[in-house]
Amino acid sequence: MYGPLVRDRLVVEHEDAPVDAAVGSDAVAVIRPRRIGFISYPYEWSFGQLKEAALLTLDLQSRALDVGMRLKDASAYNIQFESGRSILIDSLSFEVAEATEPWPAYRQFCEHFLAPLTLMAYRDVRCGLMLRDFIDGIPLDLAASLLPGRTRLNFGLLSHLHAHAGAQRRAANQQPTPGGDAPKRERRVSATGQRALLDSLRRTVAGLKWEPSGHWAGYATTTSYSDAATESKGEIVREMLAAAGGSSAWDLGANTGVYSAMAADAGYRVVAWDQDAGSVEAHWRRVRGDGNPAILPLVLDLSNPSPGIGWGLVERASFLERGTPDLVMALALVHHLAIGNNVPLTAVSRLFARMAPHAIVEFVPKEDPMTRRLLATRRDIFEHYTLDGFRVAFGQDWETVREEPVTDSPRTLFLLRGR
Repeated sequence: MYGPLVRDRLVVEHEDAPVDAAVGSDAVAVIRPRRIGFISYPYEWSFGQLKEAALLTLDLQSRALDVGMRLKDASAYNIQFESGRSILIDSLSFEVAEATEPWPAYRQFCEHFLAPLTLMAYRDVRCGLMLRDFIDGIPLDLAASLLPGRTRLNFGLLSHLHAHAGAQRRAANQQPTPGGDAPKRERRVSATGQRALLDSLRRTVAGLKWEPSGHWAGYATTTSYSDAATESKGEIVREMLAAAGGSSAWDLGANTGVYSAMAADAGYRVVAWDQDAGSVEAHWRRVRGDGNPAILPLVLDLSNPSPGIGWGLVERASFLERGTPDLVMALALVHHLAIGNNVPLTAVSRLFARMAPHAIVEFVPKEDPMTRRLLATRRDIFEHYTLDGFRVAFGQDWETVREEPVTDSPRTLFLLRGR
């Protein structure tokens, strides 16, 4: 089973390691999986990414049943994204199982995948961020209470969410029998029943849709660039990418990935972050389809990035603890942080300096239409937000390698090297 799954790029490959490499003394074998380039978490995935991870989990469970095995868990954290597709990183999730034994990971699958996907599709795509608080999956009773009543008309959602939540409630409220608990009869599910469950889950997940509209659709196409400015900016960015060197880059505020693609074409492996769920979804669809597999689009609000969470705050690493790229790109971003989020330019500079030794940063001045839009409904208290103010603030952490104005635009691009 392992060979075909690795061949089909569904499970990360591993090699045998010495038994004395085990943490405990009772190990009979040790394996060393290949490292994934970048670890991401479900609350950073777009709707399409979470859906793909769910379908992969169901496919793996189906394949396991074919050979008398099963997935003993269905954690979303067992899935990662690499080369434009999802892959299982926990080979030890598989175990031998009796043909009629119920799938023990059914509830976990519904909490980690089905509940958040349904909330994203029927309520608001930002409900995916709830996975940051509910690290073990969204409780089914909570999901059922938040979903609109019309979801009960969907047989799959009625069965796997609403009725499932009700069964959990009844089990939790069940009173103990006098004189002690009566022995529970072991449940059995036929092979046909096992397949029917997976088929129902797959059809339910596959039927969930979310299409960017309204705010999400407009964000990606909003720009103040003329054609000449767009061409000029692209040329400058390509030259700066070549001059910076390195093999990995984080594109902060990547939008739909125009400049991420330039970085990938220049030979960088790119993690493309953006807080706009619609932009990330559109970017992922491009990467997943005929785009560059060297790019991983993810959802992140840089003003409130993913923290360290879970047990001891180390179970899931923070945004800054998961890698050190050679380059950060911050194009059309600084004005959002400095004016939209009241972050001082010196603080923005320090954050970028914590990430990478090189940076390509775009300064968007107050006279630019996009900055004027940010200032339209608030008092301008940003006296230091000027080109000279930017040079002074970033000069504390960075040496300017190149400063280049964008043709037919008030914007300026900087190639920076850490001091």
